[in-house]
Amino acid sequence: MDDDVDTHTAAAHHRAMTNGSCSCGDGSLHRASRVVLTGGPGAGKTAVLEVLHRQLCPHVVVLPEAASIVFGGGFPRGTSVAARRASQLAIFHVSEQLEAVAEADSTPALVLCDRGVLDGLAYWPADEADFWACTKTTREVAMARYDLVIHLSVPPADGGYNHQNPLRTESHAEASVIDARIADAWRGHPNLVTVASAADFRTKLAEVLDLIEQRVPTCCRSRFTTNPHAPVGPVPRD
Repeated sequence: MDDDVDTHTAAAHHRAMTNGSCSCGDGSLHRASRVVLTGGPGAGKTAVLEVLHRQLCPHVVVLPEAASIVFGGGFPRGTSVAARRASQLAIFHVSEQLEAVAEADSTPALVLCDRGVLDGLAYWPADEADFWACTKTTREVAMARYDLVIHLSVPPADGGYNHQNPLRTESHAEASVIDARIADAWRGHPNLVTVASAADFRTKLAEVLDLIEQRVPTCCRSRFTTNPHAPVGPVPRD
């Protein structure tokens, strides 16, 4: 996963909305669905998550990006093959454990992952076979961890790609290459949905909200707003 340490803390991300109600009470009857939100730099992932934090039922848990925890905690960002392999292995295992804790410590209807374990393939310094050998798992097992993968496409150079995030150093060309690698990493997932860029970011946002709403039980849908023109508050740019 990328070296862009998110500007938001892990604590802020690892929370569900608490200012709403849900007819299912404590959620003990939920079967957790696990959804990944991914995409290259500038695709809008951070902005979508910001809005989702304001919209979601208390039974939807949003996990932080593992790379932010790893690099934000001081893990070295070396450029050698050994250093890159080590950092991606750390991210892989943090992702695994974040997902495990979310489902063990609560009764979520949905766990929304800011990237998933297969994203590491896009940044791995060797071939795919080496990735699976080092992580001691397989593509099939890793993909089966997730019920839905939402891939946000990087916008064109003249259509919204920006450097408003001060931690983003990639050019549009570099971001596009990473985006293509992420798409390849998730190839073959039975529920992979690509959300294309739109002139109005709210259109892209509404499509993501609709996809997620379809994955939560009826009792948890009261806070969703899928109308792109609805007053959801200011929409940040990724």
